[in-house]
Amino acid sequence: MLQPTVRRTWAPKGKTPISYAWDRHDRLSVLTALTVSPQTRRIGLLLDVWPCNIDAVAVLAMLRGLRQRYPQGYLLVLDRWSVHRSAVRQLQGRGDGRIEVEWLPGYAPELNPVEAVWQRTKYTDLANFTPEQSEHLRLEVEASLVKTRSKTGDSPLVLRLRQTQAMNSFHL
Repeated sequence: MLQPTVRRTWAPKGKTPISYAWDRHDRLSVLTALTVSPQTRRIGLLLDVWPCNIDAVAVLAMLRGLRQRYPQGYLLVLDRWSVHRSAVRQLQGRGDGRIEVEWLPGYAPELNPVEAVWQRTKYTDLANFTPEQSEHLRLEVEASLVKTRSKTGDSPLVLRLRQTQAMNSFHL
């Protein structure tokens, strides 16, 4: 929805801050994928913006794009959202052996580094942002994600990934 995420904000002394928004039901959904290069350990962020709710078809479209980008195959780590599970069942039904799937434990967003991306986008870059149209929101979301993607190695996302790698002794 096009409702703002209300966070602490500024207003003149003695005045209550007011954020004007109306009950819009437009949707904007974004699929993101973090990639980690096994050789260089470089982290990448891919995104796909949809003007509607995401379903298994949208997830499959992104997975097809990943397969084209990484034809040798890849390890896919997903949370247990029903749309993800459905897309993986359909993908496995097609017999593509180049993709391995690992599932994150249920109710453990702290283990999903993509959640750190959304935390930053929603609560930092777009806090108190009230778009006029869904296109305005799309442009701001994409700008935020591009900014996150271009951050150097000391960003909170990269630090969280490194911490997760150290805790789980991943060998990438």
